[in-house]
Amino acid sequence: MSVDDDTDGDVEVQATTDITHQGGMRGNRVMPTPVRDHLDPFVVFERFFIAADQGFDTHPHRGFEIVSYMVEGGMVHEDSLGESHTAYPGDAMRITTGSGIEHSELPADGAACNGLQLWVNLPRDRKEDDPGFANVSAEELPTEDAGDATVTTVVGEGSPIELATDVTYLDVTVEGSWTWDPPAGWSGFLYGIEGSGTVDGEPFGVEEFAALERIGDGTRVTVESDDGVRLAAIAGEPHGEPIVQRGPFVE
Repeated sequence: MSVDDDTDGDVEVQATTDITHQGGMRGNRVMPTPVRDHLDPFVVFERFFIAADQGFDTHPHRGFEIVSYMVEGGMVHEDSLGESHTAYPGDAMRITTGSGIEHSELPADGAACNGLQLWVNLPRDRKEDDPGFANVSAEELPTEDAGDATVTTVVGEGSPIELATDVTYLDVTVEGSWTWDPPAGWSGFLYGIEGSGTVDGEPFGVEEFAALERIGDGTRVTVESDDGVRLAAIAGEPHGEPIVQRGPFVE
């Protein structure tokens, strides 16, 4: 990573942590874990795996926003607002939990599914916002050919998904070389979905991540792969407020 004096130094590729949710669902988690806390403004990020006979039954949330992005299979969302929607690969769902919402997440079509879920903290003066839900199809998310990479914008410029926090969330497949230049002053990370390659020369692959704790002016991150690597590149503007997570609630 090309950095200036305002950054913490070179990017470091790190292992994630496997967790088991109540009901047996596996999660591959970047944060929070015993070795990594939250990364303002991000509360939770993980890849979830739901078997055909599993699922997250109705449960409550409040105080943050959720972006669920499907990788394989379908997932059925139902909530206390009366919303019901099934998302398939490349589809995204946004939940503003705000003052409180209940929802369930179950596999569709009697088959297993998996995807990525990101929790973004709400600023303190938005914690009591009305809850809300939105779904976006894969066709609605802008995708561009960036030379050696294909880049889909899940959240950010051109995406219909709107959050209370400034966030860029990219699904990137690299066959060759791709450079990411997230905004200065933000926090971010990369997460490996499929394949393998390098991040600034460091080996990088499935279920690994590289955190950018503090992004300085002129920061560039270069991803390279001969055989193809798919990754999520996510960054957001910190709130500068404590993240107080109590299970499904963020105070």
